[in-house]
Amino acid sequence: MKIPVSLKHKPVIIIGNYEQVDGRKAYRSDAKGLSLGLAQWNDRGKMDISAKVWRYTGEKWSRQSEELPLHRVLDLALLICKSKQYFMEAYRYEALYDPQNNAIARIGLQGDAMTAEVCIDNPMIDEDIKLFRDCLNRDDEIISERLMALAAILKEMGY
Repeated sequence: MKIPVSLKHKPVIIIGNYEQVDGRKAYRSDAKGLSLGLAQWNDRGKMDISAKVWRYTGEKWSRQSEELPLHRVLDLALLICKSKQYFMEAYRYEALYDPQNNAIARIGLQGDAMTAEVCIDNPMIDEDIKLFRDCLNRDDEIISERLMALAAILKEMGY
């Protein structure tokens, strides 16, 4: 099941197989995917990036907000880190991605792996990925500060 691209949240970087690694619910989760994309609450001239857990009720995609279990928060952190790392080198591609190979990372977890990839099903991906990069660059100081804090805490914890 593919993450929808016609709703207000515009996915740019996705994990379409999240149900396979969703903690204790792996292989039987209603959380089908994760995405980082252009926020649904964007106003003209003000773009933000948002993270979304895509839930499917069995009949339709749910717009419900949800509390995130800690492992999902960490999975999103992994996706943010891999996305930030990817965009450090994305300039090498004319469209900021390779249309022939849209995978950007495989993150091994629980005997399987999350596959992070550029959402080429998004009909506006060529425009949206540039907006995403620009937002990521604009918020680099905020994001980097938090990543450095996270790295320091993880080091203190022995990771």
